[in-house]
Amino acid sequence: MQGPRLLPWATADGKPCYLSTDGQGYVATLADSIESIQLGMGTELLAYARDTTAPGAKILSATEYRWLARRLTEALADALRVADSRGQRLPDPSEEADDDA
Repeated sequence: MQGPRLLPWATADGKPCYLSTDGQGYVATLADSIESIQLGMGTELLAYARDTTAPGAKILSATEYRWLARRLTEALADALRVADSRGQRLPDPSEEADDDA
């Protein structure tokens, strides 16, 4: 039995949200979709960052670099939250070993 699922959003005051679920249902499906969108946006942002920091690329202004740093920070936070949520849902290898015995 798994514990509550960490959702890809937080409360208004920044606290984590959890869902008690079997992986089915509307909110679980919504969370899966949001995680997919977050990871896709992070991939696109990373490609943009690589292009803008490549040798010979147009030099950005300090404001543009600050914008890029903030978006990269947000994307990294999203990716870490998705990894944490998915990691928590992996089966415990010791429990699987006990089941096989």
